[in-house]
Amino acid sequence: MNAPGITGNLPVIRAHYADILCQLAEDRALQRARLLSASGIRPSMLGHPDNFITVDQFSALCRAALEQSGDLALGLEFGKRLKFTTHGSLAQAAISCDTLEQALSVLIKYFQIRFVYMRLSFFVEGDEAVIQLDLSHDVADLYRFNVDVVMASLMDVNLLLFGSRLLDGGRCLLDFPEPGDVLPYRQLFGNRISFGSGVNQLRFKRDFLDSSMSLSNPVTRRIAEAQCEDEMRFIEGATSVTTRVARLLESVHSRRLPALEEVAEKLRVSPRTLRRQLAAEGLRFQQLQDSLRHRRALDLLRRNELTIDEIADALGYSDPSNFGRAFRKWEGMAPSVWRREHQKSGG
Repeated sequence: MNAPGITGNLPVIRAHYADILCQLAEDRALQRARLLSASGIRPSMLGHPDNFITVDQFSALCRAALEQSGDLALGLEFGKRLKFTTHGSLAQAAISCDTLEQALSVLIKYFQIRFVYMRLSFFVEGDEAVIQLDLSHDVADLYRFNVDVVMASLMDVNLLLFGSRLLDGGRCLLDFPEPGDVLPYRQLFGNRISFGSGVNQLRFKRDFLDSSMSLSNPVTRRIAEAQCEDEMRFIEGATSVTTRVARLLESVHSRRLPALEEVAEKLRVSPRTLRRQLAAEGLRFQQLQDSLRHRRALDLLRRNELTIDEIADALGYSDPSNFGRAFRKWEGMAPSVWRREHQKSGG
């Protein structure tokens, strides 16, 4: 049930997120006491915004709310209730930036202090700016719920700060299949939404990255970022070295992934120490690089926008044949064959 790299019984989720979910459930005529009992959360824990609960407890609460409400789109409503003030120093640091691009950089950097088992990344692709959500949570029955929560929260904050402007030419891509009732999604994201896309992304015109933030304040930003740094150190104390290395690798969207020496420098340890720490967790640095290339290869092959040679180049392979050999090792078939099979299945 735990997110990989996170100690299951360590409190890393702010209790007021659980309180907001309970308020939503109560509005649906559900009993708070029953939800808390199912998740092992003491009612007194929700009384102060600085209290923390564990990933396991929060997951159990989300599952109980889903089961008892019978509403598969509950995550969307929960996400809309997470106003930017809910996220405390994270939101304060982002909205105090000068431009939207700066705000996104801050959001990406500190996102895990609020959603420790999820990762946001940001990159530019052609004429589009892309915010991508990846989950490291291994509870399949909460996958759609978690994606809905984050996407709805991002959209709600976007509408508050920029109105419908960013939706002009924008689109939302969701990994899971189209649900039976798409109306809640259409109401939030409009008609430019695609399901079964292989990725969870919000895309908008890159020109908007220079948009000014109306609440820009360098002093407020400095203070809020200092608070975020403190919280990040706490989270990293609960996070495995493997997770921290993977997060650094995934934050890079250039052709060349950082070498072990570069990652070690960012983690403020020697390369030898980093190798030893990874080995203690049963992994090598090259395995983490290969795992990331594998996931990115599948993503690019699903989207049908690049040729096989172009995908090899985008992944940092100077010779397409090296990419082909690596892909056969991952999937047991050539990338072109995998793409054709994927197109046939539509999955």
